[in-house]
Amino acid sequence: MTDRPYSTSAFRDAARALAATGQRIYANGWSPATSSNYSQRLNADFAAVTQSGKDKGLLRETDIMAVDMDGQPASAGKPSAETLLHTQLYRFDADIQAVLHTHSHATTVLTMHWPANSITLEGYELLKALEGITTHDSRLTIPVFENTQDIAALAAQVDKEMRAGHISHAYLIRGHGLYTWAQGLPACYRQLEALETLLAIELECRRLRGC
Repeated sequence: MTDRPYSTSAFRDAARALAATGQRIYANGWSPATSSNYSQRLNADFAAVTQSGKDKGLLRETDIMAVDMDGQPASAGKPSAETLLHTQLYRFDADIQAVLHTHSHATTVLTMHWPANSITLEGYELLKALEGITTHDSRLTIPVFENTQDIAALAAQVDKEMRAGHISHAYLIRGHGLYTWAQGLPACYRQLEALETLLAIELECRRLRGC
C-alpha cells in the first residue's frame, strides 16, 4: 500500500526526466532564467510539474512536484503559476502524457511585432517531426492567444478552441511563449525542438522580406 494517490516510482522517474529535459531546453536558449514550465502525466488524476521560480538551467529533481488535475499541490512545493494550462491539456485528452512551455526569443518577437491571431508554418521539411505529419507539403496554423494573468480564463479559452478543432500541436501566448504536448516526453521534446527551430526560421524569413 502507498499513502500517495500516484506511484512514487513514476513520480521519481518523471522528476528525473523533466529535470534533464529542462536542462536541454535551457541549453538551447528557449527558457532563460526562471521562465517556462514543464510537466508529465503520472496517472489519470495527477501530474508532475516544475515548481514556481526555479532556474531552468539549474533544474533538479527536487524542483519537481505533483499536482492534481485542478492544479492543486499533491506534494511539497508551489506549482508554476501556469499549471492550469498543463492540466487543461491532460483533462482534454487522456493520450497527452507531457507538456512543455518555453519563452524563446523567436516566439516573443514574432508574437509581439506581428499582431496576427495565428502563425502559419507551411512547406517545411521539419514539419514531419510533428506527430501525425508525414509530408513537407503540409500547413500548420498555430493560434496566438493574448497574454493574461488570469490563467483559469486562458485555460478555458484554450479548451474551447481545442474542442472546436482549432488547435492541433501547439499554441502561442503573445509575448510569452510556446506550448506543445505529445504522447510522451521524448516525443514532446522532439516536437518542441522542431517548432522552436521553425519559428526561428520564420522570424528570419520575415526579417529578410522586410515585412
